[in-house]
Amino acid sequence: MNKDKRYEIFRRWREENPHPETELNFSSPFELLVAVTLSAQSTDKGVNKATDKLFAVANTPQAILDLGEDGLRDYIKTIGLFNNKAKNVFAACKILVEKHGGEVPDNREDLEALPGVGRKTANVVLNTAFRQLTMAVDTHIFRLANRTGIAKGKDVVAVEKGLMKHIPKEFLLDAHHWLILHGRYICVARTPKCGACLISDLCDFKEKLL
Repeated sequence: MNKDKRYEIFRRWREENPHPETELNFSSPFELLVAVTLSAQSTDKGVNKATDKLFAVANTPQAILDLGEDGLRDYIKTIGLFNNKAKNVFAACKILVEKHGGEVPDNREDLEALPGVGRKTANVVLNTAFRQLTMAVDTHIFRLANRTGIAKGKDVVAVEKGLMKHIPKEFLLDAHHWLILHGRYICVARTPKCGACLISDLCDFKEKLL
């Protein structure tokens, strides 16, 4: 795909949705960190249902520690893999209190040192909470980037690097949100909704369902 096509794709997405946002509910970097950690292999809707109740009683690292791991588990037990997630979030809160004064760090190295926080989660927090130019690649974005030709790659890191390289800089700050929303609702895995797609005439996908 050439740079003119890429520019037009993001221009259209920006025109349709000038201020895209994550669908996870949060009001602080810490709430976002917890929500993204809990969202692995879970829906944003399911995570929001749990965190809306959790954050009403505990929305700081110290408050989670005061709640206790068992108490935390009770709030998130409707989410998949909740036992492991509760363990990771609780351990991360301990590190945040002991090493970072209860604040979420704004750099990749410290974020990825937290239990349950990998490259994708760190990228989401850096981009969404701290407005840094990062690109979180989940299954939706990996599929979309390869299928459309925006940035092809054999693994998520290759796609991430391709997106960072090829997306015009003026769109880069919000690109993650446009990509994930398009992958989640239009360019879905089994039967992409090509007939309702804003960029179908620009996409490299050979088997369009028009």
